[in-house]
Amino acid sequence: MQPRWLLSHARGYIELGLLEEASAELAQLPPESIDGDEALVLRMEIFRAQSRWIELCVTAGELTRRQPANADAWITFAYATRRAESLHEAEAILRKAELRHPREPTIQFNLGCYACQRGDLAEARRRVDAAIALEPHFKIAARTDPDLAALRAAGDCGSDCPSAG
Repeated sequence: MQPRWLLSHARGYIELGLLEEASAELAQLPPESIDGDEALVLRMEIFRAQSRWIELCVTAGELTRRQPANADAWITFAYATRRAESLHEAEAILRKAELRHPREPTIQFNLGCYACQRGDLAEARRRVDAAIALEPHFKIAARTDPDLAALRAAGDCGSDCPSAG
């Protein structure tokens, strides 16, 4: 079967939540396609859904090396690294990503979450505000994200507090 069909089938299985079937499709890829960028993206989706953080770290890290302009790969790399290694390592990844993607709101928001977890509420506030300025839907996320609980508890979240309208 052609690689494009196998990749399409794998994507369809992922969308249906059939992760084992998706993995089986990817396993049938010919050697020249098995580690292609599209196959890596699909593996990332599978690993994330299965909470396989180490494998997700490796795969997303490889994709950031191949596609440094892909902000989603950096975000996924940091997300997995936080779970597989540490918040400190994840923050270092996002700081590198920020140099390439200074206007990516998810990077700003996640850096705000990490700052809050470190206890740096001033930086957390600055980062969350930057994310909201870039993408207003982050205002809603700021009201509920557990990583920002200390910011909300300190009353330092302005209109982003859960009790605010």
